[in-house]
Amino acid sequence: MPITIIVLGVILLLVLMIVFKVNGFIALVFVSAVVGIAEGMTPLNVMASIQKGIGSTLGGLAMILGFGAMLGRLVSDTGAAQRVATTLIAAFGKERLQWALVVTGLIVGLAMFYEVGFVLLLPLVFTIVAAAGLPLLYVGVPMVAALSVTHCFLPPHPGPTAIATIFGANLGTTLLYGMIITIPTVIVAGPIFSKFLKSFEKSPPEGLYNPKIFSEEEMPGFGISIFAAIIPVVLMAIAAVFELTTPKENPLRQFFEFIGNPAVALFIAVVIAVLTLGLRNGRKMEEVMDMCGESIAAIAMIVFIIAGGGAFKQVLVDSGVGNYIADMMKGSSLSPLLMCWTVAAMLRIALGSATVAAITTAGIVTPIIAVTHADPALMVLAVGSGSVIASHVNDPGFWLFKGYFNLSVVETLKTWTVMETLISILGLAGVLALNAIIH
Repeated sequence: MPITIIVLGVILLLVLMIVFKVNGFIALVFVSAVVGIAEGMTPLNVMASIQKGIGSTLGGLAMILGFGAMLGRLVSDTGAAQRVATTLIAAFGKERLQWALVVTGLIVGLAMFYEVGFVLLLPLVFTIVAAAGLPLLYVGVPMVAALSVTHCFLPPHPGPTAIATIFGANLGTTLLYGMIITIPTVIVAGPIFSKFLKSFEKSPPEGLYNPKIFSEEEMPGFGISIFAAIIPVVLMAIAAVFELTTPKENPLRQFFEFIGNPAVALFIAVVIAVLTLGLRNGRKMEEVMDMCGESIAAIAMIVFIIAGGGAFKQVLVDSGVGNYIADMMKGSSLSPLLMCWTVAAMLRIALGSATVAAITTAGIVTPIIAVTHADPALMVLAVGSGSVIASHVNDPGFWLFKGYFNLSVVETLKTWTVMETLISILGLAGVLALNAIIH
């Protein structure tokens, strides 16, 4: 019954948005309330759950999205993004740009959460699309796929690192296996899949990109152009190294953990961009602050829709759907790796959040490792694979992709959902193949 209610809730949400053209935030909050009450929650508990979902989602994302939008707008409006784009095009050529963005996505994704890398790199994608005259999704999807696979498979990314810690898996072994699976997965889900998306003629959302073409004299140099953009990556990477190599009490570790916090790192990057790309190049503070203000206005509805997705996810979590699925799977006779993937996949589809699905799955299947002697590193990768499958309307990441790529709900299902499912299935295939070879 709980699963049936979720399915009906998703159908209702799609009908409201696609057929009746209801605003995404309004539709998500309404459906969250309907599903919560149908699952047996009291109206007061439903409202508390919706507020908790919005608060927890924006609590982690509001500053990241805000500072990320400001940084992107500053880099775009000062000509810095165009400088980086023209340099990459000259270095790699149009035919190899996708591969350049795949490598960029993998490097950036190792150091930070998916959402942070997404808002950091999208302005670069927008500018490359304009400069090279290529379709937005054709250029952007390979980068997004690279960010997503690091979220699934590659320590020291926080996601797989947390699961590896729960399972007691060796991080080096997990990283090695993860790299073996990552390479074919990102090639198929990124550059190959994006070839089928050339027919989607989309432009960046208004306000997030400046279409002005700068002259050679107007653009800042490459070094100063890339400096502000890579500062968050560098700070977060340093923080990750200190977290892995030094004790918690170490003052240097605590310092870099602070400045390597995603929101703090992006704030520092914004300050640097204001000084180096704005004021130093002769722009007045008022003009620079106008850029920042306009960037926030441009993402306002995207932020609210993501918050609505968080509300829907939280209602599903608080209604006990996860426990229902866990109880259903405990009597299963599946192999440990298949069980990890299946439980994570079911929780992902039901709850929306990849992180919640992965952590919950880890708690459910941890006892299996001791009983079956399953390879903990492969268990980590199986959970990671299952936790990204079939992202849809209850996942805040779905709305993030939809908003920044300027897509309809149906178009997002055809692109983002398919890409995430490819990563999940290819990841599982890689895990099973490695298990057959190694064991």
